Amino acid sequence: MQYCSTRGGVRGWDFRDVLFSGYAPDGGMFMPESLPPLSPDTLRSWKGLSYTKVVVEVASLFVRPQLIPRDDLEVLVAEALSGFSVPEVVRIARLNGGLSILELFHGDTLAFKDLAMTCTVRFLSYFLQKESRRATVLVGTSGDTGGSAIQSAKGLPGLDVMVVYPRGRITPVQEKHMTSCLEDNVHVFAADGSSDDIDRPLRRLFADQELVKSHGLMSLNSVNWSRVMIQLAHFIYAYLELSGLKRDEAGKALPELEVVVPTGGAGNIAAGFIVKQMGLPLKLVAMVNSNDIVHRTVTSGDFSMAADVTRTLAPAIDIQDPYNMERVFWLLLGRDGARVKTMMEEFQRSHRHSLPENHRRLLSQVLSTGAVADEGILETMRRCWEENRYVLCPHTAVAVWHHYRCPHSAGLHRCYIATASPAKFQAAVEKAGLTFDLPEAVLALEKLPSRYQELERSQNWCKDWEDSLRARIQSVSAVRNSGGTYYT
Repeated sequence: MQYCSTRGGVRGWDFRDVLFSGYAPDGGMFMPESLPPLSPDTLRSWKGLSYTKVVVEVASLFVRPQLIPRDDLEVLVAEALSGFSVPEVVRIARLNGGLSILELFHGDTLAFKDLAMTCTVRFLSYFLQKESRRATVLVGTSGDTGGSAIQSAKGLPGLDVMVVYPRGRITPVQEKHMTSCLEDNVHVFAADGSSDDIDRPLRRLFADQELVKSHGLMSLNSVNWSRVMIQLAHFIYAYLELSGLKRDEAGKALPELEVVVPTGGAGNIAAGFIVKQMGLPLKLVAMVNSNDIVHRTVTSGDFSMAADVTRTLAPAIDIQDPYNMERVFWLLLGRDGARVKTMMEEFQRSHRHSLPENHRRLLSQVLSTGAVADEGILETMRRCWEENRYVLCPHTAVAVWHHYRCPHSAGLHRCYIATASPAKFQAAVEKAGLTFDLPEAVLALEKLPSRYQELERSQNWCKDWEDSLRARIQSVSAVRNSGGTYYT
């Protein structure tokens, strides 16, 4: 199993190399050079596996045993997923009217990103210890990724984590999950801008190959292939549990499962499309909020950023640059790196690109979309409570809105992805006129001290933010190389 860039400039990397990278050196994103097929016999043999075992099976397809032997892989995944609040790690809520919700939010930060992040950080730590080296993780977040990266990596030797979040655009719980961690290897920055603004200086830092190599700089956003790889398991587990698949029906056609996903950076949708390409019979639906670039791309070919990111009740998907769509385009266009490079460089330069109609049509055949504004989010939260006594987080409500617009029909197997707990979005819950008892761990966050550095909105803010982050990367490395602690 080897990896290449979506822009065609890099080939032949292995999982370890890709794990320690952010964007590829040519600016693209790493993908497997070929996708292993999921045969009907394989899927039937996996029926009944726990979520943890599904993750192991998925990872073993993409990580050569010469890099991580199977026994070590099983231990790493089991340790990574051992701290979740439900024994089965993820849970399916089967509600009225055929509404099935896959709850992926039972980790430390109450968001689905804990699943892939904890595994990815274990893989990192495994190689760092084996090679007696260190790395610096740089993460931009729209709310959940940063907290998950911090909670997964805090206190680990050989690893520093730097997180940049958009100040004033995330919830207090999301913010506290980041700023209240005072471990010496955690560095938090509050930027006066959107998550898309944050991505600009981060791309420039990752493009500096000397900086990347000399400081072990890497990403834990879903830019990192390992994050997307673990997310493949969401879709496979949902399929095994909810599609109606039976072990003892060899030779019969596999049933189809529709999976509806709230979409921002498009990492989950990219994972779903990858497993669909591997042979999993999925119908994918990407639901967005008022930041509707994915919806516009599929329905009209308008892959263009709006002038500003709209603030909504679902802030983790307030994104105008769905960067994982690059992986989707690469697969859709037959792995044509040159074409993807031209397309994505135009988009990064001008923030707009118009898909040719034949490409848009191809995309619409494999991905359906919908967009919902804040009022629709609130309406969905209220209706789900009235019918099921079940409180949705606003992001999950973006997906479940589809349930009320396209009601469940006989013979249809459908799953909705719940990406976060409503405990993280109390203001939205209250705005919907609902109540939700906050867990003790969330209540305790309010009393904890905070530590972060501000990145102010100057006239030349992108360069200034880049310089501040670069200086921190270099100063932390100097301290670590001398064997010291950073915060005193």
